[in-house]
Amino acid sequence: MDISQFKPTIVYVTYIASTPEKVWQALTSAEFSKQYFSGFGVEIEPKIGGRFVVRAPDNSEHITGEVMAWDPPRKLTVTWDVNWPGLIEALGSTLVTYDIEQAGDAVRLTLTQANDRDLSDDILSGGRSGWPAILSGLKSLLETGTALTIKMEPPMKMLEALKKMGIKIPGG
Repeated sequence: MDISQFKPTIVYVTYIASTPEKVWQALTSAEFSKQYFSGFGVEIEPKIGGRFVVRAPDNSEHITGEVMAWDPPRKLTVTWDVNWPGLIEALGSTLVTYDIEQAGDAVRLTLTQANDRDLSDDILSGGRSGWPAILSGLKSLLETGTALTIKMEPPMKMLEALKKMGIKIPGG
C-alpha cells in the first residue's frame, strides 16, 4: 500500500498531562483501551507490517488493519478498516496516525485520519463525532484515573450515506 497517496481528512490535537510512554501504552494496550474506548480493545503486533485489530466487547474483530509506522513512544500509524461487507471497497482504507510529542509538562497527541480518496462530509461525520469522544476518554483516564462515560448516538448522517451507497449496516 502506498500511503503517500493518502490525504488528511480529520486532524485532532489534544494536550494530556502525562508522559509519552503512558500515552503510548494507552494507545497500544487492549486492557487500557477498553477503559476509554467503550469496551473496545486494541491489539497490535508491535512491528511495521504487524496486524492491528480492534475487538468489540463481544470479542469480534470490528476493525482490522496493518501497522504502517511503529516508533514507540513517538509515532504509530495503522490502516483502520471497519469490517462491514463492501465498506472498504466503497470507501478505501483509512490511515490513522498518532503523533506523540513532549510539550513542557504535557504530551501533545495529534491524531490524523487520512484517506486515499475524497469522501463526503456525511461519511466523515462518523469520525468527526467519534474521535473527540475517544480522545477525551483517553485524556481523562490518563489525567484522573477515570475515563469519561460519553453517551454517543449512532452517526446517522454517515449511516444514511452508507446505505445510499448500498452498504449493508450490521444490525440496521
